[in-house]
Amino acid sequence: VQLQAFGGGLVQPGGSLRLSCAASGAMFSINSMGWYRQAPGKEPELVATIANDNSTNYPDSLKDRFTISRRNAGNTVYLQMNRLKPEDTAVYHCYAVIGGQGTQVTVSS
Repeated sequence: VQLQAFGGGLVQPGGSLRLSCAASGAMFSINSMGWYRQAPGKEPELVATIANDNSTNYPDSLKDRFTISRRNAGNTVYLQMNRLKPEDTAVYHCYAVIGGQGTQVTVSS
């Protein structure tokens, strides 16, 4: 799976920006897609996730301002960012969770 993100740029505080991420390749293997960001000197931070059933997930600090969506049978994922703040400054990365058979982990005494 190849991912290409674009749409970043300079925006004033309070402004909006929409990021796009185009996926190609083995799309059938993708379980979910999303965005994370990393500011200089900081740890990566999850921004938004969208699953194949279009359910979404955000950290509480961002859910009122950021919206993730998808179209084109899931090939393109968007991140709408509103009321942007200086602390939103970061490099935003698109990611895809590739599914596999998985392995059961059971913790029990």
